[in-house]
Amino acid sequence: MRLKTQLWKLSSSNADMSLLLSPFRHLLGIVTTALFVVITVIVFIPLMPLALLKWLIPYNPWRVLCNRWLDWLASHWMDANARHQAAILPTRLEVEGLGNLKVSEWYMLIANHQSWVDILVLLRVFNRRIPYLKFFLKQSLIWVPLLGLAWWALEFPFMRRYTKAEIERNPALKGKDIEETRQACEKFRHNPVTIINFLEGTRFTLAKYAQQKSSYTHLLMPKAGGLAFTLAAMNGQLHSLLDVTIFYPEERPSYWDYACGKVGLIRVDVRERPIPEEMLGDYINDAEFRGRFQAWVNQIWEEKDILLNQMQSRS
Repeated sequence: MRLKTQLWKLSSSNADMSLLLSPFRHLLGIVTTALFVVITVIVFIPLMPLALLKWLIPYNPWRVLCNRWLDWLASHWMDANARHQAAILPTRLEVEGLGNLKVSEWYMLIANHQSWVDILVLLRVFNRRIPYLKFFLKQSLIWVPLLGLAWWALEFPFMRRYTKAEIERNPALKGKDIEETRQACEKFRHNPVTIINFLEGTRFTLAKYAQQKSSYTHLLMPKAGGLAFTLAAMNGQLHSLLDVTIFYPEERPSYWDYACGKVGLIRVDVRERPIPEEMLGDYINDAEFRGRFQAWVNQIWEEKDILLNQMQSRS
């Protein structure tokens, strides 16, 4: 009875402490978000005129030079955000396997996807270690205030996936998304870049996991098509695949959880893999290649699932 009473008092004490900390955590979340906004606006001021100058002067060497300046601005945006997160948030990053990465190399980066926090984690871990990270974005995200225009200026590829119904109504749309991928990747040939692909295609939730009947314990099923299209479009210029595994020992956080300092620890594992030449091919029309490529991706995903099991057992 005494033990139960002590446990109840301890539980009550923790609940009281949580209530006391709650206003301060919300204040921290407001400060963190405000810093993101202020830094974004400061970088946006020189970024947009430079992007317009690049667009107005159709001279390729000039555009290549502008892209380097734009990437420099974006890298400093990432650096400033990483510094303020490290300074005011209690979140600790444990990173393994960074190895001998280079800012002068082209990389393909794949990662499991659980939260919007994943993107902030990737930016913090890899800034100034590899070239600027670029995502394939949904077309609708171009309307996000400030960031949409910034992504356009930095030549983030905006993609639109056409449904079967849309293609049936307009057969000319068939293969258009692949052509847009090829055109986007063509712009990446002149400056080193890191292209990010979340193979699951969406954030992990228990509902999506159940709907897919995923064969993995911690992951949704990987979609290999986008990765295959990108590797083929870059025509061998991407030599290394950065296989990144992100693990949250406590629970999958929301952005607000992270901004309020509720995330104590995040573990990140980085494995650099070669991209075999036989993984470059026609994913659409070559059934044999498609099967071989999907098997390669599935093997990577199986190893990632085992690694997540190991990370969970250490928690």
